[in-house]
Amino acid sequence: MSKRFGQNFLVSRRSRERILEELKAEPGMRVWEIGPGIGSMTALALDSGIGLTAFEIDHGFSRLLIRHFGSRSSFKLVEGDFIQTWKAELEASGPPDRIFGNLPYSAANAIVASLIEGGLVPPRMIFTVQKEAGLRMIAVPGTKDYSAFSVLCTSACKSKLAFDLSSSSFWPVPRVTSTVVRMEPRREPVASGDRAGFSAFVRAGFSSRRKTLRNNVRAAGPALGPLFGRGDGASLDDALGEALERLGIRPDVRAEALKPEDLARVYGALRQS
Repeated sequence: MSKRFGQNFLVSRRSRERILEELKAEPGMRVWEIGPGIGSMTALALDSGIGLTAFEIDHGFSRLLIRHFGSRSSFKLVEGDFIQTWKAELEASGPPDRIFGNLPYSAANAIVASLIEGGLVPPRMIFTVQKEAGLRMIAVPGTKDYSAFSVLCTSACKSKLAFDLSSSSFWPVPRVTSTVVRMEPRREPVASGDRAGFSAFVRAGFSSRRKTLRNNVRAAGPALGPLFGRGDGASLDDALGEALERLGIRPDVRAEALKPEDLARVYGALRQS
């Protein structure tokens, strides 16, 4: 085991079975598993008749997975960092019907963000994450958990906390509560045509919760300006002020007060200005 990968293995068989029940993967479906580790979930998933592609960053565990499952035609292993490898696998084999994984606490947000910003939102995703991350994934405006990550998740998906997992379900035992999150694509996703640009704008808007949307965007002007064809924070701030006025939104509004749909309207107005 490697501490830098933040590995906590799900040793509760009943918990693994519940996760697969949430996945609702039918025989013949193509499924991706992120971070299979020693393959406990992998074995149950393969026994259900699916075709499984597992992404594993740890070379030691990769050797173990090949030893246990390499002879099965329904199993494929992709070695390396998931964020760095999934797009090549998508291009080579096409989109999966399902994605699931017990995500490392330190990398969970980045993994989910990579998928959504990359435009891959299959019919169902089931992730085990730290409960704090799960709460941010479903948070609504005006709450303490609402963040740029919340906007990203809720703009693309309908998400629900399916059930919590006690610390005793894992080894080593973590000091936090984990939760299983179910994510499905929204019927009408927000800003689906320019997910990466919208996410960059939203992250800038949330960069300091005590500041207004305008102040945060102005501060991010040098990095954010080229996205809107503007070279500095001042001109971007002027354009944002005009956009807020046209949309009937208060000039001193904070990003945390705006729904994803409102933020998308502001972003679209800026892109057109």
